[in-house]
Amino acid sequence: MSRVVVRRGALRPISTGGRLSYRIIRAIGRVLIAPLWRVSVEGRERLPVGVAYVVAPVHRSYVDFAVLVAAMPREMRFMTKDSVWKWRWLGRFIEFNGSFPVDRAHTDRDALRRCEEAIGLGDPVVMFPEGRRKDGPLVEDLFDGPAFVACRTRVPVVPVAIGGSDRAMPVGARMIRPAKVRVVIGEPIYPDVPAAGRVPLRAVGENTEALRVELQRLYDQVR
Repeated sequence: MSRVVVRRGALRPISTGGRLSYRIIRAIGRVLIAPLWRVSVEGRERLPVGVAYVVAPVHRSYVDFAVLVAAMPREMRFMTKDSVWKWRWLGRFIEFNGSFPVDRAHTDRDALRRCEEAIGLGDPVVMFPEGRRKDGPLVEDLFDGPAFVACRTRVPVVPVAIGGSDRAMPVGARMIRPAKVRVVIGEPIYPDVPAAGRVPLRAVGENTEALRVELQRLYDQVR
């Protein structure tokens, strides 16, 4: 497949219309998926209040996006694979609701910069630390992106485990299925970095490992 070329500029604040659209989608999604996936959410009280943060979920299914939108109380910006932009109308709609593309085949520094800009605008950002969807019970080989952004912007990473989405729509499946989906939000991981200045590379690696350990612990509870 040829590489999708996406026009990229400075990240803008989400418009009033974009936030309203997001909330309408979330409300409709909650109504539609409630009987199909019987989603339960634990740990909403652990989410930081009044500040931005990085949401770092496990990734086992395409429906993880819908589950997160329904489960989380705030509007969030998703870092979404750029191949979605081959449908121009869909890409523009995603951008209207606050999200932006990432090139998963290469180191995408522009996408990381946009994550930092979103945090600066006060919005939570969803970054899947495993990158692509994975299969199986182990959480391993995480990318440093979420920890890097959290360390650079001095905000917490919130680990989120999603159990059952791999049964709601397994890798390779074309249709969704009934399933019990459980979401557990973990304690925020605050980066141990200087208040200003350069971020030590060691700190990014340590925060990535702390995230991996916590995601594995949470995922063992819900899968």
